[in-house]
Amino acid sequence: MFKIAIIHPDTLAAIGLKQMLQEVMPMVSVDVFHSVSELNASDVDNYIHFFVATSVVATELSFFTERRRKTIVLSTSAERLSPFDGFHCLCTSVPEKQLIKSLLALEQMAHAAGRNLPAAATNHGNEKQLSAREAEVMSLIVKGMINKEIADRLNISLATVVTHRRNIMDKLRLKSVSALTIYAVTHGYVNINEI
Repeated sequence: MFKIAIIHPDTLAAIGLKQMLQEVMPMVSVDVFHSVSELNASDVDNYIHFFVATSVVATELSFFTERRRKTIVLSTSAERLSPFDGFHCLCTSVPEKQLIKSLLALEQMAHAAGRNLPAAATNHGNEKQLSAREAEVMSLIVKGMINKEIADRLNISLATVVTHRRNIMDKLRLKSVSALTIYAVTHGYVNINEI
């Protein structure tokens, strides 16, 4: 199993990122460390990526420079800072939808839409197949349309859209639009550039 390490002194931020990464790449194991010394106590070379807070990279620059291709710097600013030139950077102070989109884009660029990763174990063993109409509604939800827009676009009632939406979430056992977005992109219903 491929492994990703998050090195971040903020426990809450690390746990939130871990949850998102596991949704984007369910076939990957994610470990959380508060410092490089904690990371060094494990087998560092077993990790395919390091998601690292800027403060940690700044204090351990030589360690991460040696692992530049595997390192993603977690920045609160969209501006590139000179010490991190050459590193992949991910701005974390954006709305959830944009952060999810950025994570999906990283996964698709770095891992060819998951083709270079092991197959995901199905978390939804009893997952029911979506109907063609439900798949259509799901793609419009993920593209940011509200229920009324979907109803108008598909020439169906608002109540029907709400029913489809509820059925989609129930069938896929998802609880948020972010999770639905991840599902739709990773299963090929929607291209990342359409969201």
